[in-house]
Amino acid sequence: MSGSVWTAGWPADPFPACPMTPPSKEIFNRAELLLGADVMERLRAVRVVVFGVGGVGSWCAEGLVRSGVTHLTLVDADVVAPSNINRQRMATVDTVGRPKVEVLKEMLLDINPEASIETVYTRFNEATAADFDLDSYDYVIDAIDALKDKMSLILHASASRATFFSSMGAACKIDPTRIRVASFWEVRGCPLGFMLRKKLRRAGTLPEKDFLCVYDEENLPNRGIDTALPEELKFDKVGHNGSLVTVTAPFGFTLAGLVIADVTNSPDRSL
Repeated sequence: MSGSVWTAGWPADPFPACPMTPPSKEIFNRAELLLGADVMERLRAVRVVVFGVGGVGSWCAEGLVRSGVTHLTLVDADVVAPSNINRQRMATVDTVGRPKVEVLKEMLLDINPEASIETVYTRFNEATAADFDLDSYDYVIDAIDALKDKMSLILHASASRATFFSSMGAACKIDPTRIRVASFWEVRGCPLGFMLRKKLRRAGTLPEKDFLCVYDEENLPNRGIDTALPEELKFDKVGHNGSLVTVTAPFGFTLAGLVIADVTNSPDRSL
């Protein structure tokens, strides 16, 4: 028997390939088991837009799609950089140089091929704000880290019919257990939240309605040497600080969780 392979009783292929595209009912079985068919139907119906798909927004988008959201718009004007690989969902050595929104769309469609995902490869600011019909969305998610652009989105989104959720700063933190959710006016210990409120008050332009924010009071100093290339600093960002996926991803998943909880707890909401 030397050199022969014993196959008696074994199928020709002991590990048959799974279907390439399992039906969505199967993909979301565990979510529907928890939430119920009615909530899953509402999740399939809502329209969500995510502004900024970096270390926070990319994970928010994944959390939404994995939970059953099928109508999603991704907005970002950046391309994948090597410095993104440590914390952004779509950043790998093979995707460097490609638009973040396009790579993320491909990955999300690998999760649910039936999802309708639009990409907008541009920057949200006062010059482009009129290009976005925020009233056409049920949820607007802010994961922008450029201060002026974030202020602009806060003002426009809070004036729309959409429910608005915003991420405060996720850098300079290592402890994900300190992540909290609070009203914009009740965020404490977050330099970005403080700066936004100060600038909005000084400009005399306050949000038309309150909104929930994901934040974290932990603020650590950068202990390393900044080796980023100057061209990686774009769009008047709040700061160039160290960050970890073990914090930025939970920020993003918490934003997604706010959407899911709101859909679950608002059965009479008109979509």
